[in-house]
Amino acid sequence: MRNNPWKVFIDTNVIISGLMSHTGASAVILDLGEAEEILIIINQHILVEADRIFLTKFPHLVDQFRYFIKNLSPLLLDDPKPKAVHAAQKIIEIGDAPILATLKSEKIDYFVTLDTKHFKTPQVTSYIETPILTPGEFLKKFQKFWEQSN
Repeated sequence: MRNNPWKVFIDTNVIISGLMSHTGASAVILDLGEAEEILIIINQHILVEADRIFLTKFPHLVDQFRYFIKNLSPLLLDDPKPKAVHAAQKIIEIGDAPILATLKSEKIDYFVTLDTKHFKTPQVTSYIETPILTPGEFLKKFQKFWEQSN
């Protein structure tokens, strides 16, 4: 692992996309996590949501998802306190509030999501300090950093 790897909180949709397509930007981010080039972070909310989605929509991939999570060993954060989630609900829809509350309370370098509709809003970006990037945007930033440091 790098001495000080970027701490990257990934959304459920990045996990699903990365496991569904092995060639997309989401898959590359998961690969960077497996190679310990970045530290992938999720919270309990993300883990439960991803497991539920795989069980209901992609049951043939449940074992692959669970194997991947076991081998990736992301940093698993506790869900935020109810008070923090309640405050986040004033900024974003209820289903995304636990994620936003985590981003508000934790020191995370980047949040990577495909959900730009809900997360890349002026209200959200002024509520948290963590940069919000799509997988493609994150990879461009990481590549630039990699080229400058090598």
